[in-house]
Amino acid sequence: MSTKSPWPQTPKEFFAFAKSNNVEQVDLKFVDMLGTWQHCSYPIYDLDEGIFEGGFGFDGSSIRGWQAINASDMLAVPEVSTARLDPFHARPTVSLIANIVDPITKENYSRDPRWIARKGIAYMKQTGIADTCFVGPEPEFFIFDDIRFSSSQRGSMYEIDSSEAAWNSSRTEGGANLGHKIGYKAGYFPVAPGDTLGDVRADMVAEMVKLGIVVEAHHHEVATAGQCEIDMKFTDLLTMADQFLWFKYCIKNVAKRHGKTVTFMPKPIYGDNGSGMHTHMSFWKDGKPLMAGDGYAGMSELGLHAIGGILKHGRSLLAFSAPTVNSYHRLVPGYEAPVTLAMSQRNRSAACRIPMYSPSPKAKRVEFRCPDPAANGYLSFTALMMAMLDGIQNKIDPGEPLDRDIYEMTEEELSHTNVACKSLTEALEALEQDHAYLLKGDVFTSDLIENWVKWKRENEIDPVRLRPHPYEFDLYYNC
Repeated sequence: MSTKSPWPQTPKEFFAFAKSNNVEQVDLKFVDMLGTWQHCSYPIYDLDEGIFEGGFGFDGSSIRGWQAINASDMLAVPEVSTARLDPFHARPTVSLIANIVDPITKENYSRDPRWIARKGIAYMKQTGIADTCFVGPEPEFFIFDDIRFSSSQRGSMYEIDSSEAAWNSSRTEGGANLGHKIGYKAGYFPVAPGDTLGDVRADMVAEMVKLGIVVEAHHHEVATAGQCEIDMKFTDLLTMADQFLWFKYCIKNVAKRHGKTVTFMPKPIYGDNGSGMHTHMSFWKDGKPLMAGDGYAGMSELGLHAIGGILKHGRSLLAFSAPTVNSYHRLVPGYEAPVTLAMSQRNRSAACRIPMYSPSPKAKRVEFRCPDPAANGYLSFTALMMAMLDGIQNKIDPGEPLDRDIYEMTEEELSHTNVACKSLTEALEALEQDHAYLLKGDVFTSDLIENWVKWKRENEIDPVRLRPHPYEFDLYYNC
């Protein structure tokens, strides 16, 4: 049975692929430090196989968190195996994902998130523990009909709308309101006509399938206003990090085709569930799973030590896995959010859950429930893998499982339980104090970590801290 990739693997194959698909443009994509794709397009008639060595020059000082203006020149060198026909260009276009390189030294750029993921995979193999880290994220997102927001010196506001939302149960809609609204925290798995977005999600899935992404399921999620989830089948870390950006790209552009808008913001709606990105992780070696055994919840000793690593470094992991100020409006009790750094085979308020859906050793994995879809997948997945490797190397005990409802625990009991950070400030402080495990194998660098912390404080935490919140006027205007 042939296992030949349907996508080009050499420069020669790339140009043959482009010719056979009448490609007119090459769209070069690369990821910035915060996890957003940037791109530039080039007519293909002027390109040759040299682009896969020489790359394309660009201004690195204009990319968030990257170069100073006096050292701004950088190269984006495309990786041929990432070629895909782009479904959202009117003219036939092939997209390539690029790695970032210094134009003088030709070394990979230390702040390129994709380079960090590539180094992480090499380090994992070097340890001899595993040769593959499989990742299966579950990104949630909101599809809205309308979004308006503004922030200025004289005022701020936001307003969202969705035809599904419970708050629209009394409005006139084209002369008649037919009901079928989704109640608060009641949006999990409803059928049509409550779920109005099934066809939209199906169109999103169809575009992903064209790109080679294997989708396992799609459904409505808990929140009232257009919250959805599309699950990709697990694959190796680098492939999944690339796919995650295609995932966001497809979802946003298909929504726009339908006259709707998508956000991966973790908590856009007050009083209802936010969007997480539960991330399933497992190690394999020589084609065999390493996480299954006869320990708690059917885990191997290696698997339990991997969980121990996640729990030990859980607070610092949040700096990359829940990386926004808004993330911590989601990580609060009462909304199925994981606020306790403990493991459990069923408790969804525990940070590390061990899914029990299948008895197969191949399905044995750990689900880290703290991440959200605002994360940069290259950094979040790699940091999580590094914590797991550290747990295995140091035989870190994950502690006793938390299989009871944390909301029924006493203050005394909770005082002995490690908890997730309550703010991005806490997470960044945890990262500053606990990052040696990330520096192993030169996977993460001190420069990247320091720059990440500096950017987050100066460009996200301080701007929010310096502005009055609209609700403060309710609380204090007449004091």
